[in-house]
Amino acid sequence: QVQLAESGGGLVQPGGSLRLSCAASGRFFSIDAMAWFRQVPGKGREAISCIDEGNPHYADSVKGRFTISLDKAKNTVYLRMNSLKPEDTAVYYCAAETDPYSGRWDVEQDYDYWGQGTQVTVSS
Repeated sequence: QVQLAESGGGLVQPGGSLRLSCAASGRFFSIDAMAWFRQVPGKGREAISCIDEGNPHYADSVKGRFTISLDKAKNTVYLRMNSLKPEDTAVYYCAAETDPYSGRWDVEQDYDYWGQGTQVTVSS
């Protein structure tokens, strides 16, 4: 079992920055990929970033603005979000996929564990 806990969401003005954290506990050694998804009311979850075997992946909507990183010593994955836009407003979820890794970083159904989500609101 793996437990994920997100933190770092909040209210920020357009153009501002936030850093989300996702702390993993439990069988961390079994995780092959960790990702961030987001969801707005009435829509499905959107994959925005993933790190697998040290390789980062980004959705086009956040490429160049968001940076994902992993601190193995702390079992924590971070999402640094810069140049935030109102359309980035959503609930952000952390997800983990355990062995065997599907290789499809942006497929929601492939992830085995999810955090509870953290709200990010970009508004003036």
